[in-house]
Amino acid sequence: MDKMVVEEMDKILVVEDEKDTRFILDKLLKKNNFEVIAVNNGKEALEVLDSFKPKVILADWTMPVMDGLQFCDIVKKNEKHKLIYFIILTARTSLNDRITGLDIGADDFLMKPIENQELIARIRSGVRIFNLQNELRTAEHSKAIVELACTIGHNLNNPLSSLSSALTDLKSELSNIKLPDLKDDFLIIDRSLDKIRNLVKQLTDLKNPEIIEYTDNSKMIKLK
Repeated sequence: MDKMVVEEMDKILVVEDEKDTRFILDKLLKKNNFEVIAVNNGKEALEVLDSFKPKVILADWTMPVMDGLQFCDIVKKNEKHKLIYFIILTARTSLNDRITGLDIGADDFLMKPIENQELIARIRSGVRIFNLQNELRTAEHSKAIVELACTIGHNLNNPLSSLSSALTDLKSELSNIKLPDLKDDFLIIDRSLDKIRNLVKQLTDLKNPEIIEYTDNSKMIKLK
């Protein structure tokens, strides 16, 4: 019997200091099949951002401790989080206020009081934009890895060929000299050359790179 595939819900971070508004937004979003964390201000949002990893942030402009724009500025300046779609909730209607928000990096604005259907439509649009941007960045990252691997592979290939040719000549020149200890040395060199040839082939043939954890602080390309 096939196992049921559970589709992962899109994550939304709500940052709102008004308790009743925060409660309503939390219930509305969960009812529409989003996974939600709701917090009081930007400082609390920063504390959950890395572990929760939302696709969309819905933040009130005016809050104590850290307001929506201050929080937005921090998010958009962080390479790990800058693709998150950031929606500012505000009662401010002036053009200058919107320009200020856009300059900080906000992606969208919603005027209070919020109309539920419009809110859900904007969030779904934000999720789609996040997914597209993330796919594009992943594709660009993979392309860069492939190009780097091919460059390394081709640059290794020339000295490898020279080394292999020199070793063949050396074996020929020493073939009439009885040096039994060299046999094992040549065997080790041949095996090492085979490993390097195999590495060069894997690097130049790399198509869909996969990054794996190597140690706690480093990653590496997975090779066959």
